[in-house]
Amino acid sequence: MDQTQRSPAGTASRAYQLHPARTAILDLFNLYLGRNSRHKPDDTIREPPNKAQKRVLALNRELPPPNEQFLLDFEQLQSQFPDQDQLRAVTEAIIISLVVKCSSHAPRAEFLLFALRSLCGIRYINWDTFLPSLLSSVSSADLPAGQGSQAVQAVSSSSLSQSGMLPPSSAITNVSNFQSSNPASPLPSVHPIGSPPQPTIEPPGCAALSPVKSPDILCNGQQPKTRGIPSIRNNDVSSLRQLCCKIILIGLEFDLKPVTHAEIFHHMLNWLVNWDQRHQGVDEPDIVKAWRLDKALVAWLHSCLDVIWLLVNEGKCRVPFYELLRSSLQFIENIPDDEALFTLILEIHRRRDMMAMHMQMLDQHLHCPTFGTPRILTQTPNISGEAGMRLAPITYLSVLGEPLHGEDLATSIQKGSLDWERALRCIRHALRTTPSPDWWRRVLIVVPCLRPSSQGPTPGAVFSSEMICEATIDRIVELLKLTNAEVNCWQDWLVFSDIFYLFMKSGCIYFVEFVEKLVSRLAEDDNLLKTNHVTWLLAQIIRVELVMTALNSDARKVETTRKILSFHREERNSDPNNPQSILLDFVSSCQNLRIWSLNTSARDYLNNEQLQKGKQIDEWWKQASKGDRMMDYMNMDERSIGMFWVVSYTMAQPACETVMHWLTSAGVVEMITGPNIQSAERIMATREVSPVPVSLLSGFAMNLCMKLSYQMEENIFSGQVVPSIAMVETYTRLLLIAPHSLFRSHFNHLVQRNPSLLSKPGVTLLVLEILNYRLLPLYRYQGKSKALMYDVTKIISALKAKRGDHRVFRLAENLCLNLIFSLRDFFLVKREGKGPTEFTETLNRVTVITLAILIKTRGITDAEHLLYLPTMLEQIMATSQHTWSEKTLRYFPSVLRDALGGRMDKRSLSIQAWQQAEATVLRQCTQLLTASADPNYIVTYVGHSFPQHRQYLCAGAWTLMHGHGENINGGSLARVLREFSPEEVTSNIYTMVDVLLQHIQMEVQQGHSVQDLLLKACANLGFFVWINELLPLDILLLALIDRDDDPHALRIVISLLDRQELQQRVKQFILARGPPEHWHYTGQFKRVELQKALGNHLSWKDKHPVFFDDIAARLLPVIPLIIYRLIENDVMDLADRVLSMYSPLLAYYPLRFTFVRDILAYFYGHLPGKLIVRILNVLDIGKIPLSDSFPQQISSSNPVMCPPMDYFATLLLGIVNNVIPPLHNNSKSGSTCDASNNALRSLHNKPPAVTQSGTANAMEVPKAFFQIQDPGTYTQLVLETAVIEILSLPVSASQIVQSLIQIIVNIQPTLIQSSNGLHGGSNGVGQGSVLPTSPSGGSTDSLGASRSTPSVSGINTSNFASRSGYSCQQLSCLFIQACGLLLAQLPPEFHLQLYMETTRIIKENWWLTDGKRSLGEIDSAVGYALLDPTWAAQDNTSTAIGNVVALLHSFFSNLSQEWLEGTNVIIKQLRPVQSIAMLRIAFRIMSPLLPKLANAHALFSKILSLLLTVLVDVFGKNSQPPIAVEASEIADIIDFLHHVIHYQGQGGPVQASSKPRPDVLALIGRASESLRPDIQHLLSHLKPDVDSSIYFAPVQKVQNPN
Repeated sequence: MDQTQRSPAGTASRAYQLHPARTAILDLFNLYLGRNSRHKPDDTIREPPNKAQKRVLALNRELPPPNEQFLLDFEQLQSQFPDQDQLRAVTEAIIISLVVKCSSHAPRAEFLLFALRSLCGIRYINWDTFLPSLLSSVSSADLPAGQGSQAVQAVSSSSLSQSGMLPPSSAITNVSNFQSSNPASPLPSVHPIGSPPQPTIEPPGCAALSPVKSPDILCNGQQPKTRGIPSIRNNDVSSLRQLCCKIILIGLEFDLKPVTHAEIFHHMLNWLVNWDQRHQGVDEPDIVKAWRLDKALVAWLHSCLDVIWLLVNEGKCRVPFYELLRSSLQFIENIPDDEALFTLILEIHRRRDMMAMHMQMLDQHLHCPTFGTPRILTQTPNISGEAGMRLAPITYLSVLGEPLHGEDLATSIQKGSLDWERALRCIRHALRTTPSPDWWRRVLIVVPCLRPSSQGPTPGAVFSSEMICEATIDRIVELLKLTNAEVNCWQDWLVFSDIFYLFMKSGCIYFVEFVEKLVSRLAEDDNLLKTNHVTWLLAQIIRVELVMTALNSDARKVETTRKILSFHREERNSDPNNPQSILLDFVSSCQNLRIWSLNTSARDYLNNEQLQKGKQIDEWWKQASKGDRMMDYMNMDERSIGMFWVVSYTMAQPACETVMHWLTSAGVVEMITGPNIQSAERIMATREVSPVPVSLLSGFAMNLCMKLSYQMEENIFSGQVVPSIAMVETYTRLLLIAPHSLFRSHFNHLVQRNPSLLSKPGVTLLVLEILNYRLLPLYRYQGKSKALMYDVTKIISALKAKRGDHRVFRLAENLCLNLIFSLRDFFLVKREGKGPTEFTETLNRVTVITLAILIKTRGITDAEHLLYLPTMLEQIMATSQHTWSEKTLRYFPSVLRDALGGRMDKRSLSIQAWQQAEATVLRQCTQLLTASADPNYIVTYVGHSFPQHRQYLCAGAWTLMHGHGENINGGSLARVLREFSPEEVTSNIYTMVDVLLQHIQMEVQQGHSVQDLLLKACANLGFFVWINELLPLDILLLALIDRDDDPHALRIVISLLDRQELQQRVKQFILARGPPEHWHYTGQFKRVELQKALGNHLSWKDKHPVFFDDIAARLLPVIPLIIYRLIENDVMDLADRVLSMYSPLLAYYPLRFTFVRDILAYFYGHLPGKLIVRILNVLDIGKIPLSDSFPQQISSSNPVMCPPMDYFATLLLGIVNNVIPPLHNNSKSGSTCDASNNALRSLHNKPPAVTQSGTANAMEVPKAFFQIQDPGTYTQLVLETAVIEILSLPVSASQIVQSLIQIIVNIQPTLIQSSNGLHGGSNGVGQGSVLPTSPSGGSTDSLGASRSTPSVSGINTSNFASRSGYSCQQLSCLFIQACGLLLAQLPPEFHLQLYMETTRIIKENWWLTDGKRSLGEIDSAVGYALLDPTWAAQDNTSTAIGNVVALLHSFFSNLSQEWLEGTNVIIKQLRPVQSIAMLRIAFRIMSPLLPKLANAHALFSKILSLLLTVLVDVFGKNSQPPIAVEASEIADIIDFLHHVIHYQGQGGPVQASSKPRPDVLALIGRASESLRPDIQHLLSHLKPDVDSSIYFAPVQKVQNPN
C-alpha cells in the first residue's frame, strides 16, 4: 500500500461514511443478503443536507435476486461513480462490516464469499488493503473488551514494517500464560526467541483500527458492542474466524505483497496460540470446556491451519517455515485435542531441532572453562579491552540453539537437569583449580535476600546462589573424603577456605541455608565427618559481617547455632606435635567462645566442655607471653605453632600485636645517608629481622590476617620510622597466601585510607617497589594489570616533563614495562580510549612489541579489538617517530606488519637536525664540560638553552670524548642531566645512539677499523653508565636494540652486557636478594645502600632507602627483549651466550615461564635445537611438570623421527587429568578411593610413579597461588607446559598434528581393545557389511582408508583408564576435548596442518566416496557419523568423522576470533563438494561458528559466503550430483540460514525486532543466483527485495489523527 492508502484512520473513515455511494452499495448488499436496512437503525446513515449531492437510485426488489445477478447490478452501480478508487475502498469497508455481522448466518456468509469471488473476477478487490483491514476488524470484534485494540496495534502493517521483520505471535497479544516468566530459558516451556515479549501498548483513540471499516466498527469514542464478551457468543466467534479464513484462502489464490502475507500469518498464529484465551480472567471453566468441545471451534482451527500450511508451502513460499520455528505456537500449554494442530506442532519441533543442531557444536555440553588459559571469550564485545562486568564462562542453549545467559536464566535452571550438572561441573572445577578472583567476582550472584533493593538482576551471570552453595558443599565433602583417606590435603583446605571466605563476604551464599544444606548432606553418611575441618572452616568466616548478622538477628539463629555446633568431632588421634592436629583439636573451643560472645540466647546450647577447654588456651598464652621473654617465631616447636594458630582464632588482637612486636623487636637504627644529602634530618629505620615464615602465616585465622595487613600498612606507609624489609616481605607474603580474601588495589586502597599518603615521595617509591618486585604476578592473577598500568601511567605522565624526579619516574617506567609485558590479552593504551598515549617513547615502542607477541602467540580474542587496532596504533605513533627494521617486521603478525611497514624512517631527519645543530651543541658542551667550566654557566644552560639543543647534550659529550672519558667534566654533565626532565634524558639517549652509530658508519667509510671504533664507542658508553653513572642502563640498551638495522648496534649491546662492571653488579644483586622464591627465604634480608643499588644519577640527593630496587633488577624486562632482537637478526649464538650468561638473573624474572612459552611460539620454526634447550634452561625444570620422556625427545640423535604415539597420548592424558573439568563429582561417590583418585589424576607426567606410589605423593602438586605465580594456576602450568613441549620438539608441525589426530580418530577402539584385552574388532558392529547403515567407530569400516587396524600403534594404554579415573568411553571423549584445547594454544602453523589433516581424513572416508549407495543409506550414514562422541561412546560406535568434527569444534571453542580467520581452509580443502553427504558434513563443521562470529561481521560474512559456495557446488544450476536430491532434503539448512542471519543482525539471540543486515542479504542474494530455481525459491525472502521478502516490506507509518 502506498502512503495515501494508509491515511489517518479518522479522516479516511469520515470520508467513506459521507461518500455518496455508501448507502447505495450497502442497500445493494442488504438486498442480496435478504436484510432490510430500513428496519436496521444501526445500519442507516443519514445523508448530509447537501442539495448539490447527486441522487443515486439503487434497484429494489422484494425477494433477494439470484446471486448471478449481483455482478451485473454492481457494475451498473459502479458506472454511476467516476472515482473508482474511493468506490473500491467504500465497497471493501462495507464487505468487512457485513462479514463481521453475517458470519454466523450461513447463507449470507456464502453469498459474501460468492460476491468476493465475483468481484475478484473483475479484479475489483485490492487484497493487499482488504485483508489487513479485515483481519484488524475481526481481531477487534472477537477479542474481549480492552484487548481488541491491543491486538490490532501489535499486528498493524506499520509495526510489521518498522521492525524490518515479522513480530512473533507473542507481540500480537499478551501470551504470558503460555510462556515462562524467563523467556531466555533453554527449557522446553520457554519462548525460543530469547527475549521477553514486547509490551503491549494502548493505542491512542482508534489510530490502530483499519481506515476502511464500516461505521459499526469504526472508533467514535465508544467501544463497539460486538467487542464485548456478552454480545459475541462463542459460536459467533468461531463462525467469524472460519469465514475470515475462507476469505483469506480466496485471497491467497492471487499474488499478494509480502507484508500482507505477514499480517495473515501472524493473525493466524495469534488465533491458534490464544485459541482458549477468550475467557481469560473470567471464572467460567464450564464455558471454556464447552468451547473446547465445540465443533465450530475445530472447524476454524482447521481453517487456520489450512491458511498457515498454504503460507509456508514450499511451492509458493509465501512465508518462510522458519517463522513457525521461532513462534510461540510450539509452546502453547493447552493444546486442543486435535490431530491436525498436533501434526503441525510436531513438524515445528522436528524442524526446529534439526535447525538448532547447526547452531551447536558436537559435545558442546563438555565445553566449559578449563582455567588453563586466562582468556575467557566474551559473549558481547568490549572495546575497552578490560574484562567486562560479566563474562559468561558458560552459556545455556535455547531451544533454537542460541547461547544464552543471565541471572533470570540461571535461577530458572532446574536442579538435577543436564544444564544444572554442567554448571556445577564448572563451579566444582573452579573450586579445585582456583581461577582468578576476578573471575569469581564476575560470576558470583549476591543472594536476593542480601542484595540492596536498588540493585537489579545481573544480566551476564550464569550461576545461581543455589548452584554455588551446592558446589561448595560438594567440595567440602570431597576434601573430607580425602582427609578420611589420610591424604595430606591441608593445603587444599587452606586454598578452599580463602575462596569460601570470599563467598561469604560477597554474600553469594546465604549462611543460614548453607548450614542447613550442609547438615543434611553430611547426615547422608555418618562416617563422612570424622574431623573438625568443617568446624575450622566455619570458624574462619564466623566474624564476617553477614555471618554475624545471621547468628544475631536471623529468626533461625538459635537453630543455626545448634547446627554449627553439631559439626564438632572429638579428635581421637590428635597428634600433639602436629600444628594442624592441635588447631583442629581446639577449634571447637574457639568457636564456642566466639558464639558465647555473639549471641546470649544460644549460650544454653554451647558445649561446656569446650568452653572449659578454652582455659587451656588462656593458660598457654599466659605462659608463652609471660615476662620479657618472647617466643622465637623462627624456632617455634610444632606444638607452639599449633597453639599460636589457636590463639589467632580466640585473641586476634593480642596475636596481631605479638606478630608486629616480632617484626620490630630488634629496635631502630639511624640510617647512613649519602654524601650528597645536606639535610640535618635524621632517618631512623627498623633493624632487620627474619620475615615471618609462610608455614606459620598459613595457619593464622583469616581475621588475624585482616588485622595484620591493616596494621602493617599503617606501619609501612604511615609510620615515622622506615620499616624493615622483613615487615614489607611479611606483608607481601600475607597477600600472596590469601589472594582471594586479602587483595587490595594499592593505589585506590591507600588513597581511601589517607588521600595525602601518595603525595609523599617515600610512600610512592615503596609502593612502586612492592608492586614491581613482589606483587606483579598477583595483579596479573587478579586481572588488575591493566588498571594498575593506567594508574602508573598517571604517575609517569605527571613526572616525565618535571625536572629532577628521576628515581620515581624510572621505577614507575620499569614497572609499567613489566606490566605491559605481563598482559596477554588485548588492552587499550589509554583508559579513556581516545587521544595520544601518555606513555613515554620507551613504553610506546615496547607496547608495539608486546602487541606483536600477543597477536602472534595468542591471537586477538574479540573482533571489535581487531577493528580498534589501527586506532590504537595511531595513538601510539602520534607521539613516537620510531620505525622498526625489516628484520623485526618480518616476524610481526601481518596485521601489524601491514600497518607499520609503510612508515617513513625519520632517523635521517634526526641526523640532519644533529648536523645543523652540531656546531652549536659542541660549543655549548665545550663551555659546559671542560675542567675549567664556569659553574654559573650550568645554571644558565639549564634555564635558557633551547630544547632542540638540549636533546643533543649527550651526543655532544660523546663526540668530545674521543674515546677518553676523562676529556670531559663528568660532574658537570651529571648535574645538568639531573636538572633535565626524565623524558629529556630519554631523548638524549636515543639521539646519542643515532649519532654514535652514524659516526661509526662515517668512520668505517673513511677506512678506520670497525673493532677500534666499537672499542671507543663502548669506552665512551662505559663512562656514561659505569664510571659516572650518568644514564640508566636499561633505557640505553633498549635504544640500541631498536637500531638493529645498523650492523653495529647489537655488537655494542653484547659488549655492554659482557662488561665486568655489569657482571659484578648482577652477582652482588643475587647475593643481596637471596633466592628467587623470596617467600621461602627464612634468613634476614640485607638492605643495599642507595647509591650502590641505583647509581649516582638516580640516587643523587634522594634520602629514601631502597628495599628491593636495583640496577640489575631493572634489566629483568630488558634481557628478554634483547634475546628477541638477537633472534630476529639471526645471531643465534649470541642469543645463546646472553641466555647462558644471564640465566641466574632471569631466575628472578617474575614472568620467566611466560617468556619461555611466548618466545618459543613467536619464533616457532626458526629456532635451532641448541637454542631451544638454552631457552628451556631459563625455567626451574625441577618444578615444571614436563613429561618423563621429553628430555630424550629434544635431544634425540634422529630429530626427523616423530616421538611415539604414547608420548602424545600421555600429554593429552595430563590435560584430561588436570585441565579439563571432571565429568563426575567425587563428593557424591560412595568410596573415598574415588576422592583420592582425583588427587592422583594430577600427577600425570610421572605415570610409573603415580601408579606405584599411591596417595603419598598426591599433594606434591603445587596448589597455592604463591607456589605457581607464573603462570598463576596449576591448570595453566600443565597446559602451558604441554605447549612448551610441543613447540620444543625437533619435528615439523605437520608430523605433530598428524600424530595427535591419529590418536583422536582411533582413540575409542584403542582404549576399548586395551581394556578388554582384545586386539581384533572391539565390538563387531557392522563388521560384515561393506557400508553399514550406521558406520561404527568400533568397526574398521569407519576408520578412514585402513580397515584392518582400528587401534593406534605405539600407545601403551594398559593403565590409561586407571590413571584417569574414567571409563574408556568417557576418556575417549575427553581426549578429543583435550586435543582441541591443546591445539588452540599453538601458533597458526599448527592450525593450518589441523585443517589439512582433518579434511584429508574426511575426504578419504570410504563410504563418502562410494557412489553405489542410495541417498537413504548415505543420509543415515552421515547422521550416524555426526553423532556427538559422548552419545556414540555409549555403545562404542564412534566414527572417524564424528571424532574429527568434535575435535574441530573443541578447537574452535577455545580459539580467539582472529585466528578463526584461517578456518576458510577447511571449506577450500573439502571442495568441490559433489554430494549432499559432504555438504552436510561441511555445514556441520562450520555452521556453529556463525553464531560465535555474530559480532565479527567481516569474518561472519566470509564463513557464510564459503558455506553458500558449497551449497552452490551441490545445488547449483550447472551441478550434476551423482544422486538427484530434492530441495526438501536440505530444509534444515534453509531454516538455519534464516535463523543465523537474524541472529547476526541482532548481534545475539533473535528478538522480535531482529532483522537481517542488508549486506548479508545481498550476499545471499548474489549466491542464490547460481542455485537451482527450487533452492532459490526457498531463499526468496533472504533478499533485499521488498517485492519478495517479508523482512523487507516497505516502511509505512500510521499517523495519529490527533
